[in-house]
Amino acid sequence: MRVIADIPHHTFKISIFSYNAKFIVKIEWGSFEQSFKISEMDVSGLEDVEKMITEPFLENSMRRFITMQEDWAKSFQEIN
Repeated sequence: MRVIADIPHHTFKISIFSYNAKFIVKIEWGSFEQSFKISEMDVSGLEDVEKMITEPFLENSMRRFITMQEDWAKSFQEIN
């Protein structure tokens, strides 16, 4: 797996990888991450993948990150 792009963002670390004829978009926020895979056959290239990373998409990703953080904190509290 190799990094083919890093997209600057004020909140997230966003990286795009190429692996096994797929693009993998990885979005990181603190200790949490989300990844999305798309076949290279389904897009024209890296530019199409970059166009998919819109503000509404990232807003939804943030909502998922918050839910992930809440779930993780709840699980942590259950063991203490």
